[in-house]
Amino acid sequence: MNNFFFLLLLLAACQQTETVKVQEKQTPERWMLFYLGGQSNMDGYGYNKDLPEDLNQTIDDVYIFEGNQVSDNTPDGGLGIWSPLKPGYGADFRSDGNQNFYSERFGPELSFGRRMKALFPGQKIAIIKYARGGSSIADTESYGTWTPEFDEGQGLNQYDAYLTTLRTAFAKSDINEDGREDVLVPFGIAWMQGESDAVQTPAIAMAYEANLKQLIDLMRASLREDDLPVAIGKIKDSGMDEDGLLMDHLAIVHQAQANFCEKDAKATLVKSTENYSFLSDPWHYTSPDYIDLGQQFAEALAALIKNGK
Repeated sequence: MNNFFFLLLLLAACQQTETVKVQEKQTPERWMLFYLGGQSNMDGYGYNKDLPEDLNQTIDDVYIFEGNQVSDNTPDGGLGIWSPLKPGYGADFRSDGNQNFYSERFGPELSFGRRMKALFPGQKIAIIKYARGGSSIADTESYGTWTPEFDEGQGLNQYDAYLTTLRTAFAKSDINEDGREDVLVPFGIAWMQGESDAVQTPAIAMAYEANLKQLIDLMRASLREDDLPVAIGKIKDSGMDEDGLLMDHLAIVHQAQANFCEKDAKATLVKSTENYSFLSDPWHYTSPDYIDLGQQFAEALAALIKNGK
């Protein structure tokens, strides 16, 4: 009889254990989500070979979805898959939605993810990235435009590719494929862009503040968080031009970036770029600068999140 009751107790204990396991499996896992966007200095021209050992590897509990970047009126923009964060998400990265094709470059995403993990210990970090080199936020001919009013050709532009990136990234219910449902909770936007608008016409530069506000408002709405923290990277001129100023309307865009951040209680300006150097080309920072930029974006957004600004 004692053996019989012992068996019943053992069976009950096993059933309880299985019930707990099922409950744990069904409980959604929360990820802190950040969007990284802009033009080429968000895309990233750092060289993987220059990375220190702690960044030249896969970073645990940090996943990234980078949308395939395309020119305007080109299909397949925003395709991608969730993968662990590692080097190779810089310039020349591509994805067909089934497989990622990694490059020899990296951008701010690498140190951003690692620093966010340190700033929020115990949290899982998710990054969605879409950036297009040379792109403008004005409705103008360039390497791509983010303006939602764009209606030329097929009517597809960078903002459409951004929306496809979000839609495809959010469609995956288990981003790390551990059998547990994942919930992506937006926590911030990092935006590195403006060179294209500062190099064209005075009118385009003068419209930058209004265009930036419109775009950030739309991005916040698409992420369903009206007061989502935003970090804006201050653009820098390399001076590699005959008159010593590559972007003739730099001062206008600088003022626009500062104005936007002053007027928006949830926005902050990242100024570390003032100390950056350039590669042999006149537009892109050096490898150490991209490492610093990612860290500075992480610090800036973390301060907004923790201080509740």
